[in-house]
Amino acid sequence: MVFSSIVFLFCFLPLFLLLYFIADGKYKNAVILLGSIIFYAWGAPRFIFVLLGTTLIDFLIVRKMDGSKSLWLRRSLLCLSLGINLGLLFYFKYSNFFVDNLNQIFQSVGLHAIAWTRLVLPIGISFYTFETITYVVDVYRKVHKPLKNFWDYQTYIILFPKLIAGPIIRYHDIADQIQDRRAYETNDYRLRGLYRFMIGLSKKVLLANVLGAEADVLFNTDPNQLSTGLAWMGALCYTFQIYFDFSGYSDMAIGLGMMMGFRFPENFNNPYTATTITDFWRKWHITLGAWMRSYLYIPLGGNRVNSKTRLYFNLWLVFLASGLWHGAAWGFVVWGAYHGLFLILERAFLGKWLSKLGNFSILYTFPVVLIGWVYFRLEHFTPASRYLARMFSWQPSGINWQPAADFYFFLVCAIFFSFFTILPGGKKIQFGVFHADYSSKKHFALALASLVLLLVCAGRISTASFNPFIYFRF
Repeated sequence: MVFSSIVFLFCFLPLFLLLYFIADGKYKNAVILLGSIIFYAWGAPRFIFVLLGTTLIDFLIVRKMDGSKSLWLRRSLLCLSLGINLGLLFYFKYSNFFVDNLNQIFQSVGLHAIAWTRLVLPIGISFYTFETITYVVDVYRKVHKPLKNFWDYQTYIILFPKLIAGPIIRYHDIADQIQDRRAYETNDYRLRGLYRFMIGLSKKVLLANVLGAEADVLFNTDPNQLSTGLAWMGALCYTFQIYFDFSGYSDMAIGLGMMMGFRFPENFNNPYTATTITDFWRKWHITLGAWMRSYLYIPLGGNRVNSKTRLYFNLWLVFLASGLWHGAAWGFVVWGAYHGLFLILERAFLGKWLSKLGNFSILYTFPVVLIGWVYFRLEHFTPASRYLARMFSWQPSGINWQPAADFYFFLVCAIFFSFFTILPGGKKIQFGVFHADYSSKKHFALALASLVLLLVCAGRISTASFNPFIYFRF
C-alpha cells in the first residue's frame, strides 16, 4: 500500500485516523500498532511474520543487555543483535548479488555455477534494519533507556508512516514520544500535519509521477537511438523525479506523524541549492546522513584521526556503504564511490575554490549530482556508462520523443520549486508554510488549498497507471 493510492487516501487513512482520535490515550499506541501491521501486511503478507519475530528477539536481547553489569556479556549481546539484523539484511538484500558475481567468476574459470533460489526483497528492510540497530546501540551506549513494554518497541519499529521509506529515526530521538505525545496532540498541530501531507502528495503525484513517466521512456530507450539533448533530458527528468518522489514521501510521513502527535526529523532541505557535494549531503536524505555519521563514521574515527589519508578513507568507506545500502548492484556502489570522491576532493582543495563563488557554485554541484543519478537509475555499470557516453558525445538526432501535453509545465514547476529558496524571500515563504505559527486566516487558506490539491491528485491517480515509489525497493 502506497500513500498515493486511492485505497490509502480514501479507505485506510480515514478509518485509521477515526479510530486513533476516538481511542482513549492508553490505547492509541495499540491502534498505531494494529494499523501498521495491516499497512505492512497489505504489501508483504509473508514478511510481516519475519518482521514481528525479529523485533521480539531484539527486544529480549536488548532487555538482557541493559540489565547486565558484565561488559563482556553486554558486548556479546550487542554483537548478537547486530549479527542477526545485518545477517537478515545481507541474506535478503545482498545474497542474490554476491551469488551472481561469484557465478560469473566461476564461469570465467570453467567452474560450475552455484545453484541458488532467488530471494524476494522484503519491503523497507533497509530502513527498519537501521532503526533496530540504532535501538540496540543507543541502549548499549546508555544514550537512552530501553522501552519497558514490548508493544511500545513494536510500535517504534513498524510505525507505518516511516516504516517503508523513512525518515530513518534514531531511537533516542523518538523514545519519549512513543510513551507520551500529549504536548503535540493539538488540533493546530494535526491540521499542520494534514497540510504537510497534502504538499507531499502533490509533489509525488503532480511532479514526480509526470517527470518519472518520461524519464522511464528515455532511460528504457537504447542510448544509441537518443540524441544528446534527449539523453540529458532523461537524466534531468530523473533528477527531479527522485527528489520530488522521495521528499514528497518524507513530507507525507512527517505529516502523518504530526497528525498523531509525533515530531519526526526533517529529511530534505532544498538539496539542489547545495553549493558543494558536502553541502548536498547535509540537505539530502538528512536522516541517513545522521545515521551514517553516528553509527559508522564516528566509530571509524571520524575527523579525529592522525592523517588525512585515514580521514579520506573513512569518508570514502562511508559513501561506499551508503551506495551499497541503497541497492545490491554495482551501479549503486559506483554512485557511492563517485560522491565519496567529490567529498574527498572538496576536503583536499576544491572546497576552498568553490567557497569564493557563493551561490554560483550551484552550477558545479547540480551537474555533478545529475550525472551521478544516471548510475543510480540504471543500477548497473555497463548500461549507465553507455548512457553517459551518449550524454557526452554530440549526436543531434534521435527518436521522435513526444512527451505528455502537460510535461513542460510540470518540468518548469519542478525547476522552480527546487531552486526558489535562492530567490529573495524564498526561505521566508518556506518557513512560513512549514514551521511558523498559523493564524485562523492561514489555516483557512491552507485547508482550502489542501482540499483542491487532494481532488486534483485523486483525479490524476485514478486516471494514471504510473505511480511507483522509488525508495520502496530499498
